Amino acid sequence: MNALRSDSPLTQPGDALAAIDMGSNSFRLEIAQLHRGQYKRQLYLKKTVRLGAGLDGDCMLTPEAMQRGLDCLAGFAQHLHDFPAARVRAVATQTLREARNRNAFLALAQKTLGHGIEVISGREEARLIFAGVARLQPSERPRLVIDIGGRSTEMILGLGRKPLKAESFQIGSVSLSLRYFPDGRFTPEAFRAAQVAAGAELEEALNLFARQYSQPVWQEALGSSGTVGAVSQLLAASGVTDGSITPEALRWCIERCLAAGHMDALDLPGLKDDRRAVVGGGLCILYTLLTQFQIERLQPAKGALRQGVVFDLAERLQASQGELSRGRDMRDQSVAALQLRFGVDTEQAQRVQDLALQLHQQLAPKAERERQRELAWAAKLHEIGMMVSHHDHHRHSAYLLAHVDAPGFSQNQLHRLGDLALGQRGGLRKLEQELQDESLLWQLLALRLALIKCHARQPVDAQTMRLQREGDRVSVRMAEGWAQAHPRALYLLNEELEAWRKLGRLQLSLQA
Repeated sequence: MNALRSDSPLTQPGDALAAIDMGSNSFRLEIAQLHRGQYKRQLYLKKTVRLGAGLDGDCMLTPEAMQRGLDCLAGFAQHLHDFPAARVRAVATQTLREARNRNAFLALAQKTLGHGIEVISGREEARLIFAGVARLQPSERPRLVIDIGGRSTEMILGLGRKPLKAESFQIGSVSLSLRYFPDGRFTPEAFRAAQVAAGAELEEALNLFARQYSQPVWQEALGSSGTVGAVSQLLAASGVTDGSITPEALRWCIERCLAAGHMDALDLPGLKDDRRAVVGGGLCILYTLLTQFQIERLQPAKGALRQGVVFDLAERLQASQGELSRGRDMRDQSVAALQLRFGVDTEQAQRVQDLALQLHQQLAPKAERERQRELAWAAKLHEIGMMVSHHDHHRHSAYLLAHVDAPGFSQNQLHRLGDLALGQRGGLRKLEQELQDESLLWQLLALRLALIKCHARQPVDAQTMRLQREGDRVSVRMAEGWAQAHPRALYLLNEELEAWRKLGRLQLSLQA
């Protein structure tokens, strides 16, 4: 059954935050308030969508799967009418990381939901899962947190609120069930084959998590979200355990599956109908993890991805409002780490950032705060490709930004930063399609002009360059006498005018 659950009716949004988790098996909406460190859920909705089961052999989402997702998001949208964009965050996981036609689906999905949707990396998903668990179930003991989703499994080793190691593996209850129990039949051969496949995928995790640290690695093991919750409930309802998951209890579950022979004949108290099709794969992954990692007891966790998204969203809002003493946007920390990692000239990056932001304010005074922050991050990281090669460093920067794991960033936003890095110099035809987005257009123009002004890598007087915009006409006004004193920069500005003329996207003129 596609259950919709709510803890309490939602009154007014107020300062509430909304998180949407678009998982491979289920979509979830959580609306909550944070007050003095206390988490208060206002609304929780869950619908089994089976998006992951809708990936065909070419990794394309089928029309039927896309429609199930859109129908669910339309229902969620009814609860988000009064929410500003800054208080809603929707994240998509493994299925949309894999789907080759994800952009087509996302365009429809964002229109249906009325809010942007971020495709997050596996490591970012793991980080957010741990954030939810660590905040709702605090502990200072070293812990291993496991989340078995529809098409991926996340594992996080952490202490307190800090994840020490976070990884994602491309195996989940939906994908394993589709491969080894496609017709719903349970056989000893299918269970053995599924466990071997799970073990092969998770063998790398054994090296990463168990052999890298001195023993004991963790003092408690917790399982988050759907698969663990479903197995915990059926074990408790059947009187096998108190809800704890043990290797012995999992063997009992597998034996019951084999006795039933088919998922439709499986009669276990606490097993919901929407879990029948994926229970075989989920049990195989769980049993492999517990035996391979010698986990004697796995306890269900209170937190999950959606709560982690809420906490992370709250920190983003605090950081954007300058409340750094109360919270800090993880993306700022990631940018600083990338600058250090790739040996960025931070003085030059700061000059470019300061000027680009001033110019952007003149071009788009009503731009969203998030667009300003993106431009600042792009300026800070536009030269990371220098670590690869000075020649065509903008292309190296774009590639690195589009493919790096950077905590806090979605894949969508990293690709946007990559587009800005790619467009920082040279011709503009390479971004002709992307620049149909007007917000990206003004970001890129501000960045390119700032780079020209700062090309000598020396302190600059920002007041010597002013922009005046009327629609798609932009005039670059330089201070009197500037052109004669800076012939090289004047040459670069004239080259810039020619680049935009060839693109035909806007009319750029110079008054010097």
